[in-house]
Amino acid sequence: MDVFDRDTPPVLTVDSGDSIVVSSLDAAGYLERRVQGPTMFPERHGHCLTGPIEVRGAEPGTVLQVHFTSITPGDWGWTSAGRRDNALYRRLGVADGPGVWLTWDIDGDTATSNLGHIVGIAPFLGVVGLPPAEPGQHSTIPPRAIGGGNIDCRDLVGGSTLFLPVTVPGAMLHLGDGHAAQGHGEVAGTAIECSMTTGVTLTLSADPVVPGIHAQTPEGRVTFGFSADLNQAMADALDTMTTWIQQLYDLDRPTALAFASPVVDLRITQVANETWGVHAVLPHGSIR
Repeated sequence: MDVFDRDTPPVLTVDSGDSIVVSSLDAAGYLERRVQGPTMFPERHGHCLTGPIEVRGAEPGTVLQVHFTSITPGDWGWTSAGRRDNALYRRLGVADGPGVWLTWDIDGDTATSNLGHIVGIAPFLGVVGLPPAEPGQHSTIPPRAIGGGNIDCRDLVGGSTLFLPVTVPGAMLHLGDGHAAQGHGEVAGTAIECSMTTGVTLTLSADPVVPGIHAQTPEGRVTFGFSADLNQAMADALDTMTTWIQQLYDLDRPTALAFASPVVDLRITQVANETWGVHAVLPHGSIR
């Protein structure tokens, strides 16, 4: 799929607690090892995603836990920059083109560009999400505070669990937009875009730890904010993290915020997708 639509028939139906392995093409859906080649959707609307995956018993009011047991990139990827006209590209002086493409050979823990430079990789999926409750087709590009989607959080590596409040019966999970490596922000609008093979365990729960989308990663606890205003996105992420600290340590709210100040990191998740993202990270063991 290249859109979110609650009425798309599922490609697979699973029970809560089931583990599956999902293959996905890169965000553009390239069918060959070359950019600007044939794609899965010649008239592409958004990201090329795998799904929807239905989870029996999922209903609005429950929470879908997506635990990433393994995330393995394909053997090649690409990064582009300067190929569109937007405010950020104009500010950086690259909106007038020409656009640039890097291609990458991915091998082990590194990726090597066509220019010969080497970077380390830390693979994750950019899009993990559920369709909006409203019927019809919805873009995969902006992340949503309800249902997630194009979160682009580089912290969601293998071993992480993402908690998504269920938006529609069956949850109808979509996965894709593999990134072999990405800095916080995804500043060019693309990461090292690649195909991905992802192992996930899908579990339903009735009682969310905190409201909204949140995660537990190998590094720590994570909360998210999404808004056209980065200040609002920051405040939303911090609001939920403050609530989480209150619950963890049985604190009143001002005291929880005071503890957050020396230990919580605020990170710009991405600035590439119309709706900006900020995530707050509470590292494991930072408050004892």
